[in-house]
Formats: sequence, structure tokens, C-alpha cells
Amino acid sequence: MGRGRVELKRIENKINRQVTFSKRRSGLFKKAHELSVLCDAEVALIVFSHKWKLYEYSTDSCMEKILERYERHYYAERHLVATEPESQGEWSVEYYRLKAKVELLQKNHRHYMGEDLDPLSLKELQNLEQQLDTAVKHIRARKNQLLNESISELQRKEKAIKEQNAMLANQPVFACRSKRGRRQLHGNLSGGYKTMASTHHPLCCHTHIPL
Repeated sequence: MGRGRVELKRIENKINRQVTFSKRRSGLFKKAHELSVLCDAEVALIVFSHKWKLYEYSTDSCMEKILERYERHYYAERHLVATEPESQGEWSVEYYRLKAKVELLQKNHRHYMGEDLDPLSLKELQNLEQQLDTAVKHIRARKNQLLNESISELQRKEKAIKEQNAMLANQPVFACRSKRGRRQLHGNLSGGYKTMASTHHPLCCHTHIPL
């Protein structure tokens, strides 16, 4: 007698539910990978856990390209069905499109931070590593540029300070030389006056005049 059909229902135990989710998610991603390889199909798979944690799988083409193709296909079919779509429907589509982009950016940010790397394949990890290496090179180049600019600015300030110090050092020398010259000139003049006074003989006023 064969086994009866098992009724599918929510697993109440949180631990068992999480274990089952991890196993089923891995199996689902494996089936998606097999489908893409065996049938040469482009597959994009997006899964959210009960805590709204994002898990995704895509073929060699990146997820963004597959989503853009899906959007173009969706909009084309929608345009054929209704030539004048209602504004509310357009806003709804735009909302989910932007929401998907935000979630994708959040997922990429977690990957750049080294988080949620388990779902990534070897090729995806290699692409992520290459992107991080490129980012590190750009960061180092910008850092070296700022360091060189800072060093050049410090050297310019150092040169200006040295020139200013040299000017200040020369000013007292000029003052001392001018004062010394004035003292020397004053001394020469005083000496000349003294020499003239010592060599000058005044006329005698006591000359005897006979009566």
C-alpha cells in the first residue's frame, strides 16, 4: 500500500522551519542551475525568507540584465493588452520596479561587506572579487593623490616660512650696521673737533705797547 499524500502546511517549530527552508532553498537553486545548463535557458530566481532576507540565483548573465529583459517583455505585453493603462496600474508597476532595484542594491551592498555569500556560485564570487580589487585600486590611487597634494602643500608652506624667516633675520643686521655707521661717523667728527681744538693756537692779547 503506497504512502498517502502529505498535506503541505506551515511548520510551526521555528528551528525545523529554518532548517527546511535552507534545504529546500538549496535544492531549488540546484534545480534552477540544472535547468539553465541542460536547456540553455536564462534563469533568475528570487527568494525572500520570512524575515525578508533576500536570496537569489541567476545564470551567467547578471540579474540586472535578466530583470531589465523581463521588464521590457512585461511592458510590451501590457501595452498590447491595454493601449491606455490606468495611472494606478502604472504607479504600481513603477513601485515594484523601484523596490526590486532597491533590494538588489541592498543585496550587492551586503556582498561588498562580505555578507550573504553562501548563495553565490564560484563565478559570481570571482566577479565580486574582481570588482572589489578594482575598487581598492581606485581608492589607493585617490589616497595617494591626496597624500601627494598634502605633501606639496606642506613643502610650499615650509618654503614660505623659510623665506619669511630669512627676511626677518636680515632686517636686524641692516639696523645694527646703520647704527654702527652712525656711531662711527659721530666718533670721527668728535675726534676731528678735538684735533682741531688741540692744534689751534689763539692770539695773545697781552702785547706790550710802549708809551
